[in-house]
Amino acid sequence: MGRLAGFSGPCPYPEDRVVDSTMEAAADLQDTASLTLKFEFNPKLGIDNPVLSLAEDHNPSDLWSLERPRFCLLSKEEGRSFGFNLQQELGKASHVVCRVEPGSSAQEQGLQEGDRILAVNNHVVEHEDAEVVLRIQASGPRVLLTVLAQHVYDVARAQYGNDVLLCPTLSPGVRPRLCHIVKDEGGFGFSVTHEHQGSFRLVLSTGGAAERAGVPPGARLLEVNGVSVEKFTHNQLSRKLWQSGEQVTLLVAGPDVEEQCRQLGMPLAAPLAEAWALPAKPRCLHLEKGPQGFGFLLREEKGLGGHLGQFLWEVDPGLPAERAGMQDGDRLVAVAGESVEGLGHEETVYRIRAQGSRVSLTVVDPEADHFFSMVRLSPLLFLESTEAPASAQDTRSASLVETKDSPVEDTAVSPVPCGSHQCFLYPGPGGGYGLRLSYVASGPCLFISQVIQGGSAARAGLQRGDVILEVNGNSVDGLNDLEMLQQLTEAEPPLCLKLVTRFP
Repeated sequence: MGRLAGFSGPCPYPEDRVVDSTMEAAADLQDTASLTLKFEFNPKLGIDNPVLSLAEDHNPSDLWSLERPRFCLLSKEEGRSFGFNLQQELGKASHVVCRVEPGSSAQEQGLQEGDRILAVNNHVVEHEDAEVVLRIQASGPRVLLTVLAQHVYDVARAQYGNDVLLCPTLSPGVRPRLCHIVKDEGGFGFSVTHEHQGSFRLVLSTGGAAERAGVPPGARLLEVNGVSVEKFTHNQLSRKLWQSGEQVTLLVAGPDVEEQCRQLGMPLAAPLAEAWALPAKPRCLHLEKGPQGFGFLLREEKGLGGHLGQFLWEVDPGLPAERAGMQDGDRLVAVAGESVEGLGHEETVYRIRAQGSRVSLTVVDPEADHFFSMVRLSPLLFLESTEAPASAQDTRSASLVETKDSPVEDTAVSPVPCGSHQCFLYPGPGGGYGLRLSYVASGPCLFISQVIQGGSAARAGLQRGDVILEVNGNSVDGLNDLEMLQQLTEAEPPLCLKLVTRFP
């Protein structure tokens, strides 16, 4: 346990970023004091979508990049991250980017430190707490963020109050479509016109397979089976469609969607899509524990692509799991609406147990798992229910109940409604938690300087550089941090840490 309290190395974040972001925002506010804010109303967008314009009267085009929110379409490979951290301002339902990793998708797409998250996949989250984190986690390998520089946001709110919508959104029902087409005697039921490289439009056969699958007239083709056609030639597209065989999944956008996205400056992004006649879908199972338990086994094993996942097996006939529709081989993707993708077995077990005797699980069968992996979208984006993922405050329970799985021995992680993670760490076989904490007195800044591979902290998803906000319920305020670190060696497990969110 002595290794837990190390005091070496600089704080990985600038002190004014981690500790006193309010002062930095105030400094930036002074720089923009001479600018004039005004709204330019475009009747095509509707009164609920005013365009924020921040510009000097004598030359508005000089500050065009600051006039309106920006859109950042991020993607990540399996086991990688989007490459940014969020920090919540104390006492406020807001989330601000506090770190962008060099070379990451976040940096490549223009996300910047100090950006405020306004929307996730067209869902406005400006005044939400845990919803920001949960929505990003539930978005899977791709997410569209709407952001605005914090100092611009502060000026706008100071002048217009909270009643003006700063975040541009698509109108209800105006979305790209993910359409699954199965060949019939007339083929797929469409032909392709080629405007220029990467720009293709579909001409539908009346009553054909494509029209029945929901492809709108005059649609622009964006993706084929999860692959963008942006750089395709006509021959490459023809080959891709031929290789699809008897069925194909297309991401398309009708002319109305194209026009509205163009006006808003919003990319035609796959995470915005609505589902039309998909061959598979996620299933929400609601279980209430009976006298013999839930009646299933949770097992960690390799799934598609050799990646670890949590799978459901040994579903007992007649018990709650089977009655709810659980099938052997289902993969668990969410507990109480919160994604468990990337979590280890112990963390997932803890989240199930924390629900008490009533458990809500979201699962996919092997066919659905393969489909959503192919199109590179999270199944959680296509739940039949349109409700947002439930916050941790609504779903967590103090009671622990038995399930047919291994007990929690090392770690447990659950989001807390503040944009951060609360982690309960249990000591491993050697008595340690598998991490090293460092402290910078001038910050104050208490952060993780080392994570031991295979240890409790690593299994909880903690990473080097994560900033600690609370230890065992005590705020890290710079007054008693040294004493707090010294007392950690005597603390009874579990060790409870609250830290700045870091996305898996």
